[in-house]
Amino acid sequence: MHRILLTFLLTLLGPFSAAAVEHVSFRREGAPAQVSGQIVVEASDGGLMLIDEQGKLWTIQKNEQISRRKDEQPLRRLEAKELGEAVLKELPPGFRVHTTAHYVICYNTSAAYAEWCGGLFERLHRAFTNFWTRKGLEVKDAQGPMVALVFADKASYRRYAVNELGDAVDSIIAYYNLNTNRIVMYDLTGVQADRAEAPRRGNAAEINASLARPEAANLVATIVHEATHQIAYNCGVQTRLADVPVWLSEGIAMYFETPDLSGSRTWRGVGAINRNRLDQFRRYSRTRPADSLQKLLSDDDRLQKTEGILDAYAESWALTYYLIRQRPKDFVAYMKALAAKSPGLKETSQERIQLFEQHFGSIKRLDEDFIRQTSKLK
Repeated sequence: MHRILLTFLLTLLGPFSAAAVEHVSFRREGAPAQVSGQIVVEASDGGLMLIDEQGKLWTIQKNEQISRRKDEQPLRRLEAKELGEAVLKELPPGFRVHTTAHYVICYNTSAAYAEWCGGLFERLHRAFTNFWTRKGLEVKDAQGPMVALVFADKASYRRYAVNELGDAVDSIIAYYNLNTNRIVMYDLTGVQADRAEAPRRGNAAEINASLARPEAANLVATIVHEATHQIAYNCGVQTRLADVPVWLSEGIAMYFETPDLSGSRTWRGVGAINRNRLDQFRRYSRTRPADSLQKLLSDDDRLQKTEGILDAYAESWALTYYLIRQRPKDFVAYMKALAAKSPGLKETSQERIQLFEQHFGSIKRLDEDFIRQTSKLK
C-alpha cells in the first residue's frame, strides 16, 4: 500500500524544496478546502505537497489551488492529546484514545485490546531502536506521536479502509498509509474467536494467549510488519518521499515480523528465521532465473505485480537477512546512503544497481554467496 502511493508521488512531483509554513486554499471535487503545512515538494508545474501538523501529506495540483499565504512561523506538530482529539473528529462515533510514549491509538474495540496494541508497538519501537543503534545507524525521535486506528471488527474496518484500499480491502488485515502516516487495523481476537472455540478475549493476558497461538502467528506478523514500516519512516531510517527500493523496505519489515509474545518488555524474535518466507524462497529457488537478483535490485516491478509477488517478497526477506548477517557494516552504510537521499527524486535502474554494487561489490559474486549461505539456514 505505502509503496504504491510513494511510486505515484515520485512520478508526479519534482525535487524537494524546503519552505516555511503555507496556508493553501483549494477546491477538490467541487468543494472548497484549506490546509496549513510545510512544503515538502513543489513541482515545476506549480503542484504542491505539504505535511500538516498531524504528519499527513497533502498533494494539491496547480489547477486545484485557489490561494496561498506564507507564514514564517515554524510548523508545530500536534502533541498526543491534541492529535487524538483531531483524529477522533475524522472517525465515526464511539472511538476513544489510548496514548503511550510514542503512539496515539484511536479505537472502538475494548480498552484492553487497545492497551495490548500499545504494548506491542512500544516493544517493537524499543527493539527497532536498539537493534539499529547497536549496528551504528542513527535512529531519531519521531517528530510527533505515531497514530494507529484499531477497529472493533472487520466490517467497521472495511467501511473505513475501502476508500484507501479499494478492492484489495478484503485481503488486507492491516496497512500503513504513507499519506496519512497511520496504521489501520482491526481487533484480531475476533478473528481468533471465529476460528476456535474460545470467545473474544477480554484482558491483556487472555489477548496475549489468544494471539500467541500458532494459527494467529501470521496475523500478528502482519501488524508488526506494518508497524515496522511506520517506525522506519518516522525515525529517520527511511525517508517518506525518498526513492527507497521496495525490496529493502519490505525486507526490513519482514526481518522484524517474528515477534516473541512471551515477554512483556523484550522482543526476542528480532532477526529470527522467518519460516514462511524461507520456505517460499526455497520453493522459488528450484526454478529461480539467473537474473532474479538483478531484477529485484534494479526496480520495484516484481513487488508490485500480482504474479510472482510472493516469490519476490521471499527473496527480499532472504536478501535482507543475508546482508544483515553476513555484511552488517556494508548494509548499514548502504542504509545511510539511502536515508540521505532527497525526497521526490526517482532513480534510474542503473543508478540503483550502481549504489548497491558500490557497497556490496559485484551482484553476480554476491548472488553466489547469497544462495550458498541461504541454503544452510535451518
